[in-house]
Amino acid sequence: MNEIEQYEFDRVGYITIPGLLTEDQVGNLAAAIDALEEEAAGRVAQSPRWTSAIGQFEYHHNVERGYYVNGARETGNTLMIEDFFNADPVFDVLVDHAPTMSYIHAIVQERPTINNSEIRIRYPGNQTGTHMGGPIGGKHRYGYNQGGFDCMMVRMVYFVHDVGPEDGPFCVVPATHKSNMKSPYQGTDPDKEPGMIGLPVEAGDCILFTENLRHGGLTNLSNTTRKTIHVGYGPFWMKSQNIATMDEDQYILPETYARFTPEQRQLFRAWPTTLEREFGGNH
Repeated sequence: MNEIEQYEFDRVGYITIPGLLTEDQVGNLAAAIDALEEEAAGRVAQSPRWTSAIGQFEYHHNVERGYYVNGARETGNTLMIEDFFNADPVFDVLVDHAPTMSYIHAIVQERPTINNSEIRIRYPGNQTGTHMGGPIGGKHRYGYNQGGFDCMMVRMVYFVHDVGPEDGPFCVVPATHKSNMKSPYQGTDPDKEPGMIGLPVEAGDCILFTENLRHGGLTNLSNTTRKTIHVGYGPFWMKSQNIATMDEDQYILPETYARFTPEQRQLFRAWPTTLEREFGGNH
């Protein structure tokens, strides 16, 4: 994380990182998302059902492949696939991804772990409501002290295709991670909120932001389905921040954990669980 990136992350609460993924990584990840979308969309309404304790969101839990999915593949909707690392080894490239970790270590002071893993598939007409921003603190806290950045929840968004201004880009109200006031604007429509800006990107680009920043997704006005990978990080003691498994241990299947390297295992809390006792590791 260079000096300009540090300054901009502190100033506005996010940075866009061009070309963090290679062309091959983009192609492989895009193909894996497409395949998982086909399966998950066909099973989203099936049993077994899982109801999140947070907001009572209902998911299909695919026990064999280890993911949770909700939403629908239809105009105006989103298909959300959580814990996707279990579903396909192709996604392992994002676990202990060296370019990503160079940024995470620069802004999370304690040993970081992955606490969030989402594939968001946003169909034409969909938007993501505005949320966060202001003095929310707690596990979303943005901080800076004598040791530098001291962030709690941060997120890296990976883009596997270009997202233009009409394609429902990720959007932010810059610098609201430092605001001492809650947003006075009613509603959660990002298209109508003053100060909201969209962030167009190209395939392979990434956006890193603090969850304390006010953010969302502008309406997808195009005929293109927008597909992104979200991976969240925070201090090692923070449990899952996926909606389906909120504040539980990170959900990793034994076969997923078995194929991880020791360095990759470090990025999942996994202790003192059966997985840790079976596979060991320095946590």
